Amino acid sequence: MDYFTIEIGGQAIASFRSENADDAKNFFEAEDFREDLTVLQSQGKPVWDGVAALNLRKATADEASEVEHAYEFDDDPERTIDDEFVVFLIPISDIADEDDDA
Repeated sequence: MDYFTIEIGGQAIASFRSENADDAKNFFEAEDFREDLTVLQSQGKPVWDGVAALNLRKATADEASEVEHAYEFDDDPERTIDDEFVVFLIPISDIADEDDDA
């Protein structure tokens, strides 16, 4: 497994592991994932505005460690090592959750 990080406008926002660079690129370019980035919020703003530059790169050792740490504490018994698992490196909220509270 290799570790990858997604940057928006030069800021690392999320890391994940993938079998190889091609699989990571496919995930990174998936329309569903990019749409999620416009719905999820950080500090009251969408994570991605749909315009800022998105970049995929190899994760640093610290970023890879964050992913491993999150896997260790994941409480989903059905999740396997091959499942997509994105670890956000910034605070995240989902606007849909906030709408449910209203």
